[in-house]
Amino acid sequence: METKFASHCSHKIRYHMVLCVKYRKQLLRDRGRIAKLAQTIKEIGKAYWFETDEIGTDGDHVHLFIGAAPRYSPSNVMQIVKSISAKEMFKAFPELRKQLWAHEFWSDGGYIGTVGDQANAEIVRKYIQEQGEHEEKTLSKQLKLFKL
Repeated sequence: METKFASHCSHKIRYHMVLCVKYRKQLLRDRGRIAKLAQTIKEIGKAYWFETDEIGTDGDHVHLFIGAAPRYSPSNVMQIVKSISAKEMFKAFPELRKQLWAHEFWSDGGYIGTVGDQANAEIVRKYIQEQGEHEEKTLSKQLKLFKL
């Protein structure tokens, strides 16, 4: 993790976020869905200047290792990722609306933890990489969208 510079400040802020699918439904086991979600999160990062270092899925939830400028609060980062990714997932996979009664993709809330330098960052990175079943791990290694 390197220090980033903006016009009025420098920063090195990273979060470990966990987003759970509504009702903890196992909707993230399909290769197409995982790839679409990863692509969407990458595009959100480009649009909002977030840095997504890792993403891992475990069927009913997603782990993100993500950085953002201090102008965004941690809850604001999560809200942006959840709202845009939900819209894109429903647009790409309309059948998901039938499986999620409230027509919401993500559960309310989630987990946000700050990550410090070196040891903490590596621990979170490894933890995220080890998420999921063997097939999901293989898929996430094939995607390699977020390796910097």
